[in-house]
Amino acid sequence: MVIYEAAQMALHIVFSYLDQTNLCRAARVSKQWRTVSTHEDFWMNLNFENRNISEEQFVSMCRRYPNATSLSISGPTIDLLVMKAMSLLRKLEVLTLGRGQIGDAFFVVLPDCSMLRELYIDDSTLGNSIPEISVVHERLCHLELIKCRGTRIQVRCPQLKTMSLKSSNMAQVVLDCPLLHELDIGSCNKLPDAVIRAVATSCPQLVKLDMRNCSCVSDETLREIAQHCPNLGFLDSSYCPSISLESVRMTMLTILRLHSCEGITSASMAAIAHSSMLEVFYLSQILILMTSSLDLPHLKNIRLAYCRKLADLNLRAISLSSIQVSDCSVLHRINITSNSLQTLALQKQDSLTSLALQCQSFQEVDLSECESLTNSICDVFGDGGGCPMLKSLVLDYCESLTSVRFISTSIISLSLGGCRAITTLELTCPNLEKVILDSCDHLEYASFCPLALRSLNLGICPKLNILRIEATLMVSIELKGCDGLSEASLNCPLLTSLDASFCSQLNDDCLSATTRACRLIESLILMSCPSIGLDGPCSLYWLPNLTLLDLSYTFLVTLQPVFDSCKQLKVLKLQACKYLIDSSLEPLYKGGVLPTLQELDLSYGTLCQQAIEELLSCCSHLAHVNLNGCVNMHDLNWGQSRGTFPELPGISILSINLNCVGCQNIRKVFIPSTAHCSHLLFLNLSRSSNLKEVDVQLFLIGSSEARVSEINQSIPSVICVLKLRQFEYFRLAILTRKLLKLLYMLKTLDVRFCPKISSTSMGRFHAACSSLKRKYSSLSTSSA
Repeated sequence: MVIYEAAQMALHIVFSYLDQTNLCRAARVSKQWRTVSTHEDFWMNLNFENRNISEEQFVSMCRRYPNATSLSISGPTIDLLVMKAMSLLRKLEVLTLGRGQIGDAFFVVLPDCSMLRELYIDDSTLGNSIPEISVVHERLCHLELIKCRGTRIQVRCPQLKTMSLKSSNMAQVVLDCPLLHELDIGSCNKLPDAVIRAVATSCPQLVKLDMRNCSCVSDETLREIAQHCPNLGFLDSSYCPSISLESVRMTMLTILRLHSCEGITSASMAAIAHSSMLEVFYLSQILILMTSSLDLPHLKNIRLAYCRKLADLNLRAISLSSIQVSDCSVLHRINITSNSLQTLALQKQDSLTSLALQCQSFQEVDLSECESLTNSICDVFGDGGGCPMLKSLVLDYCESLTSVRFISTSIISLSLGGCRAITTLELTCPNLEKVILDSCDHLEYASFCPLALRSLNLGICPKLNILRIEATLMVSIELKGCDGLSEASLNCPLLTSLDASFCSQLNDDCLSATTRACRLIESLILMSCPSIGLDGPCSLYWLPNLTLLDLSYTFLVTLQPVFDSCKQLKVLKLQACKYLIDSSLEPLYKGGVLPTLQELDLSYGTLCQQAIEELLSCCSHLAHVNLNGCVNMHDLNWGQSRGTFPELPGISILSINLNCVGCQNIRKVFIPSTAHCSHLLFLNLSRSSNLKEVDVQLFLIGSSEARVSEINQSIPSVICVLKLRQFEYFRLAILTRKLLKLLYMLKTLDVRFCPKISSTSMGRFHAACSSLKRKYSSLSTSSA
């Protein structure tokens, strides 16, 4: 018995989360579930909206649950059903009816439903014989007759607190509701002005009045309402074209909404200023208002939209926390005083030229696309400009700005994206952490002294001529493409990366001053900086941590300053340094300098082949060597020792990626087993269009597979002879799928002693290469 009762209680708790539809479904599961699901606790609110129910079923439900307190019915039979319900449900407190016709009898017996507190009728026809409907009830507190059809209605409910007649078509309304607080007669288009006046003034306790779309309302009615309803705090008079409010005084008003009120003028604003308790003010689609001056100490929220002639806004509201201004196309002057406002958005105010702010709590401002703003805006947001707490400022696409000078100790983020006319930028903002300068492509002078940025990209400012930066936290600066930069002063003690590539005017003095002030630089890119002369590389002495140096496309004539200073260098790029002589690299392979160097780029240079081969012979610590486009690079014939180093058995490459892209003078590649290239990782010979023969032999040294597997991705299409000998493993299948169709001139293939190449792979190779004449493999010694 105890277990059964516990189960019943558990089911009761679970079923309390179900709606009536699901309760009915649960009742079909078992007898126990039916017992629980039909408990009176779950059926205090009877909802028959949108349900096809017969009179018998309805009466049965009402008799089963006579203590129900809420009933909802909709449909054409509501008149009959509601009369049954009112006789059976004597404790009914909430009644909702909709989409039907409610006869006279309902309103006659309504007083007998003594417990009723709330009556909601929607989209229904009231009455069927008498012209006037009377709603009389001693305890009714809330009444809604929305979208209802009737001629006249009289309401006598001494306890009524809220009433709505929204969108109903009554022409006559009489109220006897002395305690009414909220009245909604919005869109009651048939109500004449005199009736509205009588209705509102008969409710002295009225606090909230909604009369939207009551086109006949006049200022006289509003004056009467103000006189007889001294506690009125909410008024919505939107879409009432006849009102101006010029002589109306509503001193207790806290919320005012005026949308599309054609009579609102500057005089109206003067009258509204007398509503000293106003907190929320919405104004939109006002056609003749030209100036607005408001001094409202309690105003918290104001919204102005589509005020097409509003030119001057003067707003003093110390409690203001939110302001929205949009599509006020001729607004050119705004003056705001507030102690609480934190966010201001004035986007796309094309005519705005003057902005005055005294806002102690301002933190975020967005003035995007305010195209008429002038340079004086900088004084508004700088120190002493009235916004001491400003954190974020957005001035994107303010295209009239030409000179931006900010001195601010509070600003953290500044966006000037799309300000194409700016030529001068001076920021003295010690806490600035983010600055956006996208499309500021006419900037000529920039000073950031001081600021808290950690990285800065000025490569999008090609006309930049003078640059000054003082940033104690800066770690990365990109100046790539600042072709006009001739003077740069960088004081960034934590700077580790500087990209000054394509800064053609950057000279030795600038480089020397930068290296002295920024001694932690690890990556320095000076590619295409032709103004760097003999003294420039000497300043590298101040950079003991330098690991990456790019001097490509410069007029460098000696590498000795690099060898003397850059002891930790790992990457050295010397592309197209055509003034380097053949002996320039001798300290690398004779003197053992730069022992940590891993990557060397000599692409498009003029060094002779002997110097390159001697470099490869001795610098076995190099992991990446680029020789792309070297005109003096001839056949890679590593089959014998070079005269300079007779003790070496040929080239000694331990682990290297070698790029020889576009070397037109290479016709043959010969890498025999004596070359000790067992760890050649990558050999790229693409676009070497004169290459005719590749002969690669690798012996294994403690490895299960040769590491030259990448060679198959770069063999030129005109190759005639391909020999890949002594491979333990070679991915010929990859070669077959990707490149066999390109080897249309191949005549000889040698893959002897490559035991993992299958007959299937060889068959694919032979089928794809119609020019193949000879092939050598472990499967077949030769064929012609």
